[in-house]
Amino acid sequence: MKIKAAVLREKSGPFTIEDLELDTPRENEVVVHVAGVGVCHTDLIARDQDIPLPLPAVLGHEGAGVVEQVGSRVTKVKPGDHVIMTYLTCGTCPSCKQGEPYLCAEFRGNFIGVRPDGSHTLKKGDEVISASWFNQSSFATHALALDRNVIKAPDDVPIEMLGPLGCGIMTGAGAVFQGFHPRVGTSIAVFGTGALGMSAILAAVACGCTKIVAVDIVEERLNMAIGFGATHAINPSKVDVVAEIQKITGVGLNFSLDTTGNMKVIAQAVASLGGGGVCGLAGLAPLDSELVLPYPTIQPGRNIKGIVMGTVVPDVFVPQLIELYKLGRFPFDEMLKFYNFDQINQGVEDSLRGKALKVVIRP
Repeated sequence: MKIKAAVLREKSGPFTIEDLELDTPRENEVVVHVAGVGVCHTDLIARDQDIPLPLPAVLGHEGAGVVEQVGSRVTKVKPGDHVIMTYLTCGTCPSCKQGEPYLCAEFRGNFIGVRPDGSHTLKKGDEVISASWFNQSSFATHALALDRNVIKAPDDVPIEMLGPLGCGIMTGAGAVFQGFHPRVGTSIAVFGTGALGMSAILAAVACGCTKIVAVDIVEERLNMAIGFGATHAINPSKVDVVAEIQKITGVGLNFSLDTTGNMKVIAQAVASLGGGGVCGLAGLAPLDSELVLPYPTIQPGRNIKGIVMGTVVPDVFVPQLIELYKLGRFPFDEMLKFYNFDQINQGVEDSLRGKALKVVIRP
């Protein structure tokens, strides 16, 4: 199938819209006509080669659209269905079998640029293009996914806005709903108020947290966080964030969530907890990062929890988020800013500069 895709040809370079050839779907694969795809921080890490994906490559892993073709063994969806694409899992390891796909033993397969069996899905003439990024590579008019990593979506919500639910928004909301399970009246601070952090704030509001602290150095995002339901906003470049949180809570937080992957910020998120509090780590950091904490920081019963993909089952959790949205209790659409396909580089730039909270490209 002939498609158009945004191709990355050099480290930290621009995306160029090119004509490519998409492989025919295999018996368990699905071709999705992409209506919208979010730009995620992980895409930009790969663009800068901090995740060493072979170039040239097609990125994009928050895609949503309409099923155009299905393989002979696919029964989960059919042509014409609206779907959201999420990450790849093997489906057979112990974690997958016990309902914890986010701990899949083969999770690395999302980052290698080929199918699980090593074959390629995109080419340009005789040139091989790295694709299968999160088993979709959805910076394109069409994407090839497994039936296992598509989520059926309702057709009464605009499909072009649902892609970010398959990764960033799912991760932030899931960290709170599923990772923390906060009781009504508990306290939480979210360190970093990008799309992932704002999703966590929306989830904290829906859960009934009564002290919700947004922490960021960008004043505009702090103001947006208040609009989304945060009760307090702290700029750590102006005040001692740990001391301020102690003033707000009196005894420290029940929960803190780091979305930055910055070791200094994580240390502050842990130190802001009260006894028995939990700090969730949902941000990406360089692979050689080391977190060093003074022993007295942990000794009072503080806990650190790694959070991958929101610790949720996407096929179950994402439809629940959509229902909350339809009830007006999870207004994630207010984060989105849409760009046409030929504006993808402008969208990336606006995302990096903080001019757009969550960029969505419409191929």
